[in-house]
Amino acid sequence: MRVGVSLGTALRRGDAEGVASVVRQARAARDAGLDVLTVGDHHATGPMPYLQNTPVLGRLLAEWDDRPAGCLFLVPLWHPVLMAEQIGTLAELAAGPFVVQTGLGGGRGQFRAMGVPIGARARRLEEGIAVVRALLAGEAVTSEFFGIADARIAPVPSRGVEWWVGADSPPAIERAARLGDCWYANADLTVASAREKLERYRDACAVLERTPVRLPIRKDVFLAETDAEARAVGDPLVAAGYRGFDRAAVAYGDPASVAEQLAPYADLGFTDVILRTMPAPLEAAVRSVTLAGELRAALAGR
Repeated sequence: MRVGVSLGTALRRGDAEGVASVVRQARAARDAGLDVLTVGDHHATGPMPYLQNTPVLGRLLAEWDDRPAGCLFLVPLWHPVLMAEQIGTLAELAAGPFVVQTGLGGGRGQFRAMGVPIGARARRLEEGIAVVRALLAGEAVTSEFFGIADARIAPVPSRGVEWWVGADSPPAIERAARLGDCWYANADLTVASAREKLERYRDACAVLERTPVRLPIRKDVFLAETDAEARAVGDPLVAAGYRGFDRAAVAYGDPASVAEQLAPYADLGFTDVILRTMPAPLEAAVRSVTLAGELRAALAGR
């Protein structure tokens, strides 16, 4: 099982120390031997600072190497030509494979701020992925839906890209089987719900006669040297209703304990787990990413 990281770029404060912590976590992920480096996507977060995906990944690639890297794009909130140009440039800056993670996105405030009707997001996702794929393949694209005529971009990714399509509902999972190179399973899944949704995804792939390139799942975690230290961070977050998640959907403890918590996902067939560090003091967050190297070693045989 590969272990990667999705660095949290929502900052508690917008000072240089918070920004520097994100860079330090990327270095820690590199030095820990993690397999994939990614960042997220969110818009109109003010007054909460949020480092936007494409510029921050461009900075972090300077700390990375030739292992896979990429970022999430909430496709309905992006103009597809701009999105394709950002991907094309980042993919050429990256020394290794590039991963495009996609999703519908949520939050009515975010959609209102970007001038996008939330009810149109499913069609915008499908149409957007089709347009961006064509542009990244070097094609000239016309789209009546987006009002695009004879658009072309350059550079295009010389090594291609992988498309990980996030989805949760049955129709969305079937769409992921049709549109993506793989389904990107949500962080809020427990082992039981992950099993059910993975079976649905596999059934959809079988109907389409498609084989996913991998089976990644995102997980919110916190790692510390001891279980007691990890519980001091994780237990209050869960008690406060952390993101509305079931306790079984998150994992925290020392590396061996977290490996035990995540191993059932590997047993289900997930090939990659992409870690997002739960909110923690800056030094503890960096240390959590560092300890993910030990977690990776513990999961390597699965």
